[in-house]
Amino acid sequence: MPQDAFGKIETRGIDYVPDDERHGRPFELFPVWLSSNVGYLYLVLGGTLSVLGLSVGQSFTVLVLGNLFWGLVGFLAVSGPASGTPSQVVTRAMFGIRGNRPFGAGLGWLVAVIYEGINLSIGALAGFALLESFGLHPSTPAKVAITVVTGVAAFALSLYGHATIVRFSVLFSVVLGASGLVLGGFVTQHATLTPAGFTPLHGQDLWVAAFIGFTVIAAAPLSWANGADYARYLPADVSKWKVAVSTAADGFVPSVVMGGIGILAGTAVDMNDPQSSMRAIVPDWFYTIFLALIVISSITNNVLTTYSSGLSLQALGVRISRARSVAIDALLGGALCAYALLSLSFVASLNNILALTVTFLGPQIAIYAADIVLRRNAYDGPSLHAEHPGGAFWYRRGYNPAGIIALISGTVTALLFVNTTVLVGPGTSAIGGLDLSALIGPLVSTIVYVLLSYTRQKDRR
Repeated sequence: MPQDAFGKIETRGIDYVPDDERHGRPFELFPVWLSSNVGYLYLVLGGTLSVLGLSVGQSFTVLVLGNLFWGLVGFLAVSGPASGTPSQVVTRAMFGIRGNRPFGAGLGWLVAVIYEGINLSIGALAGFALLESFGLHPSTPAKVAITVVTGVAAFALSLYGHATIVRFSVLFSVVLGASGLVLGGFVTQHATLTPAGFTPLHGQDLWVAAFIGFTVIAAAPLSWANGADYARYLPADVSKWKVAVSTAADGFVPSVVMGGIGILAGTAVDMNDPQSSMRAIVPDWFYTIFLALIVISSITNNVLTTYSSGLSLQALGVRISRARSVAIDALLGGALCAYALLSLSFVASLNNILALTVTFLGPQIAIYAADIVLRRNAYDGPSLHAEHPGGAFWYRRGYNPAGIIALISGTVTALLFVNTTVLVGPGTSAIGGLDLSALIGPLVSTIVYVLLSYTRQKDRR
């Protein structure tokens, strides 16, 4: 009986997918990633570049460069067909069976739950506004109901699992993609390359704004180090190139398009609150569709986030089914959403949250990529599940010093060069405010991991 079929709850969790259960083609990844990334969050991030004071040309340059990290996301996805396991298990090769719990799956689970709360709060706020656009003023019980329905929609698809997500993502891609293009058309009609009152930045101020913007943009792709989750059911001999491109391109293109729409909108309206300000540049009839687009995109983004967070919880060592792990994470994401809706500071600090996650997500994803290169993507799925002394990935008492030291080194270095309103690293202060965290963290972690891994292999000889 197939464990991954449309319309049936997927029974397989983080366990190895044997060859006789592999199916599908790399192209199936296209709508999965497209539907998840045609979203309001990327519109907000694009608008953030305008708020930082960058010109249209400068903003597009930063937008494209920051989203190049999608190339790494696609590269990580090739470990799925090779190992037959999700990313949260593959990272045992980098951190060890025990070390993976806090440094691999643990960090992944934490970030996923945070993003669940962010996405759910964005969708709920848009749902409130949607009712108000019809002249209704939702009461507190009505707001609770809207939030619950939005969360349950994402939870249900995540609960059914991989095959159902793949099938529904085609529909969502068409609906969201078409709506996004129409939105872009209306925004373009009001956009200008030289907004009234715009004062261009120069010198150090320009570089500071550009690097802060780069870090914020990079945070989105760096949060998706779970490409193997959706590629693990593909046959082991599938084209690695097609897997990588199908994942990377379908994250890069919608992120740049939606971010570009946000940049152009920033030349006409205040992007500090795009949900409200966009009403001034789109027809009344389409504003309702725009709000619905926000709700739907928050659901589609949370579908993948919740699915992966459930796998992360299992990889942490929690002995429950995948369905129950998804339910637990959905409840935690809902709790964070409730906090966000009650705390304006939480919503207003989105950029700080994204920038700070870069300090450890950048090094983590870089170590993952380095390991794929070092092993030539040769991962033995069953060995990754050998959770006992003597197993291939037990290393030293269950911990791999190379991965752990590399992650800590990269994260500490990134924190030294981060620039947010809650933390400015001493390294950043010394160089005039430049936020280099998204670049220097991955670089340091890669160098340390490669050197330590090489030393370990040399010692074993």
